[in-house]
Amino acid sequence: MSSFPDYYAILQLEKSATTEEIRQAYKRESLKTHPDRLTKATDTERKLATERFQAVADAYYVLSDPVRRRQYDSLYASKSYNAKSGDPKASSNFFAQFANMFGSGSSTNSTPNNAARPDAETVFADVFDELLRPEVERHAPWWAWVGAACGGGLGFIVANVPGLMLGAFAGNRIGAVRDAKGKSVAAVFAELGTDQKVEILRALAVKVLGSAL
Repeated sequence: MSSFPDYYAILQLEKSATTEEIRQAYKRESLKTHPDRLTKATDTERKLATERFQAVADAYYVLSDPVRRRQYDSLYASKSYNAKSGDPKASSNFFAQFANMFGSGSSTNSTPNNAARPDAETVFADVFDELLRPEVERHAPWWAWVGAACGGGLGFIVANVPGLMLGAFAGNRIGAVRDAKGKSVAAVFAELGTDQKVEILRALAVKVLGSAL
């Protein structure tokens, strides 16, 4: 019989934790477990970190919502102490077993056996949106630069140096519009290079935890 995930233990919280305490605990634990911090990790280490990061997201997803938390607490109370586990694999088994418990409408993961399981990166981006958005925008202005380069090249072909300058400016503006109206913070963050992600995660850790971890 599979273990039951102890989401309070995973977030290192008391069962009486408030909604704000749950949110702060998620921020702390997600920054500690984010796999993109492991720049020199082995495949095995990264896999374990990813599982842990997902379990932290699962815990926040369940406990941050009053209705989901009540449903979870009912099951939690029915389990013996030995049946509960902080192992990330227990969380995976939980969502496989109780796929329809929270309703398929809340799904952000299309895996058939995990219909209601949240996507860890999306949860991370949603919770950190206020802090993550300016960091992502600061690190990823590439559409503006790509637009400038393309526009400049075309302008130079048509009208030499004056055309290059005008084309670069126009391309930059078009790129800037793409930056502002483009993908979600989660999508853009996911596409950044490893070094950029590490730098952003360190900046978030300093703001939230007071240290770069």
